[in-house]
Amino acid sequence: METVQFRNPGMAWHIAADLHFPPQFDSNKRYPAIISAHPIGSCKEQTSGNVYGAALAKAGFVVIAFDASYQGASGGEPRLVEDPGQRVEDFRQVVDYLVTLPYVDADRIGVLGICGGGGYAISAIKSERRIKAVASITGVNFGRLSREGFGGYDPIATLEAIAAQRTAEARGGQGRVDDVLPPSVEAAKQAGINDIDVLEATDYYKTARGQAEQGPTSFLLSRRAAAVDWDAFHLAEVLLTQPLLLVIGDKPGGFGAYRDGQELYGRAASKDKELLVLPNTSHYELYDQPEATGKALERLVPFFKKHLG
Repeated sequence: METVQFRNPGMAWHIAADLHFPPQFDSNKRYPAIISAHPIGSCKEQTSGNVYGAALAKAGFVVIAFDASYQGASGGEPRLVEDPGQRVEDFRQVVDYLVTLPYVDADRIGVLGICGGGGYAISAIKSERRIKAVASITGVNFGRLSREGFGGYDPIATLEAIAAQRTAEARGGQGRVDDVLPPSVEAAKQAGINDIDVLEATDYYKTARGQAEQGPTSFLLSRRAAAVDWDAFHLAEVLLTQPLLLVIGDKPGGFGAYRDGQELYGRAASKDKELLVLPNTSHYELYDQPEATGKALERLVPFFKKHLG
């Protein structure tokens, strides 16, 4: 593995990424490449890199797991911003970087996204024709989630709160950073929270299981309006024509991956599309649990080998 930073012409800041290489990698050869996108509030050192990135590299692909702009080790100010437009632009910047690498075959680039990264990957491939195939692991449409669960199912009130906070900051006030998860599973249960996604997310992000310094699960409130007014699946019936693989578990939770996967499978214009529903599997088991991730990879690897060669 190699950690890199790159800044393409026209970029205002750098993107940080980990490159995962196949066994017996030979820089004089050309390989298919996969872009691996982390979940919301996460980073490249978590599931997109250390689980799926490493496994896909072992299967023969060059994999680039990158940190989103404003997050992780990538640049961009202010920090802790989850801007869907920029998240999609990040994919284009990563492709721009990949096509300059002599060992990457520019005609064989795919993309994988986990959770919110899955929604962003879907959105990006609709207009980025250099990406030839897309796979989503328990993918979530962050726009819908921002209007629903992350917005108290009251998007107008959420936007009013964002507007008030932005005005306060414009007048010199302090920024407000919200952690979308409880500090611990015990605290969540004491607060009466019983949603499987919230509890398992807390177990993943707030313990040694998945905790990473650059994955704070926090967002700057004043910069959240763009997410409320966004839809990862917009025009999927028209523009999403590349091969598509959607992997979800059959245990639905509040983040809505089960619902989003079913919806997108029906809407996508792709002629070659697959929906894998794993029984007795939850959203966060697909992050790092060997049985769930192993079953996902059993479908992922042949999917990418078929469509990227």
